Amino acid sequence: MSPSVPLQEMIRAIRSARTQCEERGVIQRECAAIRAQFRQADNGGRSHNLAKLLYVHMLGYPAHFGQMECVRMIASPRYSEKRVGYLGAMMLLDEKQDASLLITNSIKNDLSHSSQYVQSLALCTLACMGSAEMCRDLAPEIDRLLRASNSYIRKKAALCAVHIVRKVPDLWELFATAARPLLAEKNHGVLHSAVVLITELCERNAETLERFRKIVPDLVQIMKALVISGYSPEHDVAGVSDPFLQVRILRLLRILGHNNEAASDAMNDLLAQVATNTDSTKTVGNAVLYETVLTVLDIKSESGLRVLAVNILGRFLLNNDRNIRYIAMTSLQKIVGTDHNAVQRHRGTIVDCLKDQDASVKRRALDLSLALVSATNIRSMMKELLIFLSSCPPELKAQAASGIFNAADRYAPSQRWHIDTILHVLTTAAGDVRDETVPNLIQLITNASELHCYTVHKLYRALLADISQQSLVQVACWCVGEYGDLLVRGECREIEPVEVTEDDVLDALETVLQSHMSSPATRGFALTATMKLSTRITDNVDRIRKIVSIYGSCIDVELQQRAVEYNALFKKYDHMRAAVLERMPVIEKNASGHAYGDTAGETVKEIQPVKVKQGEPLLPQLPANQVCDLLDLLGGSENPLQPSQHSTPHLPINTASTAGGDLLDLLGGLEPIRPSATTMTVYEKNGVTLTISCERQSDSGLTVTLTASNSTDSDISSFTLQAAVPKSVQLHMKAPSGDYLPAEATAKLTQVVVLNNPNKVNLKMRIRISYTRLGSAFQDTVQIDSFPGVTAAVH
Repeated sequence: MSPSVPLQEMIRAIRSARTQCEERGVIQRECAAIRAQFRQADNGGRSHNLAKLLYVHMLGYPAHFGQMECVRMIASPRYSEKRVGYLGAMMLLDEKQDASLLITNSIKNDLSHSSQYVQSLALCTLACMGSAEMCRDLAPEIDRLLRASNSYIRKKAALCAVHIVRKVPDLWELFATAARPLLAEKNHGVLHSAVVLITELCERNAETLERFRKIVPDLVQIMKALVISGYSPEHDVAGVSDPFLQVRILRLLRILGHNNEAASDAMNDLLAQVATNTDSTKTVGNAVLYETVLTVLDIKSESGLRVLAVNILGRFLLNNDRNIRYIAMTSLQKIVGTDHNAVQRHRGTIVDCLKDQDASVKRRALDLSLALVSATNIRSMMKELLIFLSSCPPELKAQAASGIFNAADRYAPSQRWHIDTILHVLTTAAGDVRDETVPNLIQLITNASELHCYTVHKLYRALLADISQQSLVQVACWCVGEYGDLLVRGECREIEPVEVTEDDVLDALETVLQSHMSSPATRGFALTATMKLSTRITDNVDRIRKIVSIYGSCIDVELQQRAVEYNALFKKYDHMRAAVLERMPVIEKNASGHAYGDTAGETVKEIQPVKVKQGEPLLPQLPANQVCDLLDLLGGSENPLQPSQHSTPHLPINTASTAGGDLLDLLGGLEPIRPSATTMTVYEKNGVTLTISCERQSDSGLTVTLTASNSTDSDISSFTLQAAVPKSVQLHMKAPSGDYLPAEATAKLTQVVVLNNPNKVNLKMRIRISYTRLGSAFQDTVQIDSFPGVTAAVH
């Protein structure tokens, strides 16, 4: 290929290359020829060679050797070379390159050039890649051009001023004075640039915002002229007069009217006029209407105008375009808390969007439907949500189940309805529910004493129908073990009577114990239920004893330990068996006494531990998958038990020979509990609270437990915690208890961090908190300089 090959020929040769290697060969030969010609002092084809080099750069190949050629061509007096030189500078240079400083003087000279096109080239380049130093040096020139008589130059200068304000915010006052007269210009290009500049100035500086609130009447007049103007072929887009300028003006009005009564009153009539006169059959009109809605909802607008804005979003929900439906639901989600009744009018349309084929639309519709649930519509909304749960995509089941649980907890009209709803969810999507669902449902069933017979019959039928849903099976096993006598007695009036024998009940539990689908935790529930039945039925105690003894040699250590302890109850402590396995007492609600229909803030009241012997250590709480139903022996716990990830070796403890000591012998091998760690709050912002508690394991080892809660009215998803410590400290983060924080602090999330500090350095930890609420992502950082119980205080 000859060095003088035209640009078109080079493009043709590159495109005809059959392999990447052949393409690289063509480009390398051409770049070598371009370098050789750049070295020549008198080169008549400089613009031609630089144009080819820019094409090579667009293909992703290195072209940095052309930077100095760009500088030389910018200084050329010929317009054709200046044009390619400025284009090359915008593509090959940026503010980090030293070569960019070399063109500052050339730009300054060209800003005073007699040709508007040369001035335009200089303005475009400065607006594209001008550094902070260049902007400071050339700002007076831009201010001068803002007052030029040529509208073409004023438009370019205003856009360049936007870049300067972003780079050097201190220069806002220089352009604030020159920006306002631009609004009197008839040229739409200048008007558009002026509105963009004023918007940038108002967003950057509060003083400027107050100053420009005086121009609201001018903006209203400009907007009215656009709305009522006739057909203008120069600015018309699909029947809407200059929609780009309208959108920009509406955004500026939104900024000027935010939290300001006077400015909001001045634009109310205009917004109503735009909302009623804009054609919504075209995408262009919908864009203007959407900006109008956002402005109405963000300023201090009249109530009737806000209802009109919500109705426009309701019309968007009926649009065939899924993008429009999506942004409508996103906007409604943001205002459902403040304009709940207005959004409720479109509940039927929102629920219909749950049937949409698009996954993102379904997700938004689910969020909005859950936010619309109230005490008055709980039954109808829950019916629709349960139908959606049975057919929704797998990735939405967990979110739907969690939302249904929260709504049922908050607005349940009766206990029976509450229990039926949760059982329906467990039957449909038990594999996608949160870990705390099982203990929460057990608490609910325990409190509904008049429904024990109904609940145990219903759960027994569910157990016979399907044992693959682990959460459902665990609750069913617990109820069968707790209320098995009611099941066998068959006196339930609220459900169709079915004759159930003792053998049938034991057969069902044995099926769970032997099933390959049962998890170790589920088998623990089933074994404990079987043991409890030994005090509730009379004819099959020997069979229960045989079932329990079989698992005394189980390969699962936790199940084996449980079976050994139960065997000890049969052999050595049979006289205590009835007392140890007696029915769980009714779990009281917390002091706030929330009733059904109110917020679901119910928690289990802490049961005081029984003193075994003065100075004797108390028994620790056991993991849920280890001895979950031994809660009967050890008393209740305020927080749901979290599954243990690893089994730990047990150390024997000395006990007294009293009855209390015999009970500890029965559970022998449990580690004494350490004193409770001090809990301190290290982060509290936007309704999210993070507390830490520390427990020293050794001189260099420390276990830190992070507990997060959400006190707002909306759920939080994708909650993650990341921790960083000094390099000499070893950090191990265990798996969190989940990534979902329900509203109203109905559940908490825990994260255990194990620290090893062998060098005894000053211990610090920085935690990054990330989560998503109402579709918006949040991130924050908190630093812990000291730890409770270890050092003085936490900052």
